[in-house]
Amino acid sequence: MTTLTASPVRNLPCLVDGEWLSQGDPVEIHSPFDNSLVGTTTRVSAERLERATQAAVRAFETTRKMPSYERQRILRTVAEGIARHKDDFARLMALEAAKPLKAARVEVERAILTFSVASEEATRTYGEYLPLDVTPSTDGGWGLVKRFPLGPISAITPFNFPLNLVAHKVAPAIAAGCSMVLKPAPQTPLCSMLLAQIVQEAGLPKGALNVVYLTNEDAASLARDERFKLLSFTGSSAVGWSLKSQAGKKRVALELGGNAGCIIHDDADITDAASRCVAGAFGYAGQSCISVQRILVHRDVFASFTDNLVAGAKALKIGDPMDATVDVGPLIRESDAIRAHTWVKEAIEHGATLLCGGNRKNSLLEPTVITGTTPKMRVNCEEIFAPVVTVEPYDDFAEAIRNINDSPYGLQAGLFTRDARLIFAAFEELQVGAMIAGDIPSWRVDNMPYGGVKDSGTGREGLRFAIEEMTERKLLVMNLK
Repeated sequence: MTTLTASPVRNLPCLVDGEWLSQGDPVEIHSPFDNSLVGTTTRVSAERLERATQAAVRAFETTRKMPSYERQRILRTVAEGIARHKDDFARLMALEAAKPLKAARVEVERAILTFSVASEEATRTYGEYLPLDVTPSTDGGWGLVKRFPLGPISAITPFNFPLNLVAHKVAPAIAAGCSMVLKPAPQTPLCSMLLAQIVQEAGLPKGALNVVYLTNEDAASLARDERFKLLSFTGSSAVGWSLKSQAGKKRVALELGGNAGCIIHDDADITDAASRCVAGAFGYAGQSCISVQRILVHRDVFASFTDNLVAGAKALKIGDPMDATVDVGPLIRESDAIRAHTWVKEAIEHGATLLCGGNRKNSLLEPTVITGTTPKMRVNCEEIFAPVVTVEPYDDFAEAIRNINDSPYGLQAGLFTRDARLIFAAFEELQVGAMIAGDIPSWRVDNMPYGGVKDSGTGREGLRFAIEEMTERKLLVMNLK
């Protein structure tokens, strides 16, 4: 087991067919904060990717026959392994992903929960009894429905949750009895490599998990290869839908982007709602697909809410993610900070008002609040993926619902109100995968069904729901008359 020290992590190689590949084209991973060397890995060649794929195909013949208690044991052991090395993971995440240390520690705890819940779900892949004697000709017939592992899986994960979003691919695959080839984000592969060590030490069969460093351009082969029976992708909408178009007959699960909206009604606890929106808009510099991007506030409480929101944004500490007191670190690339800063300036040039923030230094962008925007401004209609939020008043609740729905995305939405009628009306009308009543759209617990509609994706994650994606029903008919 590699233990991290004060020096940069060195040589966390790819895992292919149970072997750590230290030879090949070296890749350096640098900190988004100060460009210091975090560690190295190895880019796999086409030949080694083929070897990984063949290994997953072979290993599936073993994993699909593994008893549920053995899958449960492995998953529990992985959860325990992450817990033993949680400081290592948090530090590594803060270095390679520039996630503030306090947020990195939360993500590690979530990953432990993800594997723990998966260990329980490994023994809960229930079947079904079907009465088939529904006509005279089928008298005496009955059936059993059982779920079987789907097959080898190709998985692609993003940079922003380099441990827990990897866990949301790996853990349900183990629970379902599937093998996998995993491609982590090129900016943040090291947490995946460290997790792979723990999984291997937990006793997962050789070749059942392969972790390969590929560029994003090389990822299409994981979508096209017919030996994979499911492509599970988390990332941008443009890339996800493009990969789906190349995936052929295999199943595809896409967890994509969003520009999440939140409604603050006039009966809400304004102080609490503003505090939660600060956390949802600026946590990890807004680099989450369910980050709060658009806030609609009833006009009667708009001024009070906005004052609280701006005060909360200004109180956040910006800087080095390795500082345990820092709230907002840099964006993953300076080009992303430049893009977001450009969108903010563009909105202001077209009549929006800057309430706070708006300044950029290298990859650091201040928590930014703007108002007076229009729905077609890019800060509203596209996914900004940065610490920027717009806040606008509304008079009619139905108008607020229409505004939230006026988006190509539909991942999650938040609603602060004490009126049950409005909650259920919003639940019926909002075009999203989940509506969070009493909190921000960034709210997520790892066992819930998670996913979106429209451009935000297809399929659902969340352990039991991911296991359903990774298995298929087979019917046994008993015709015993």
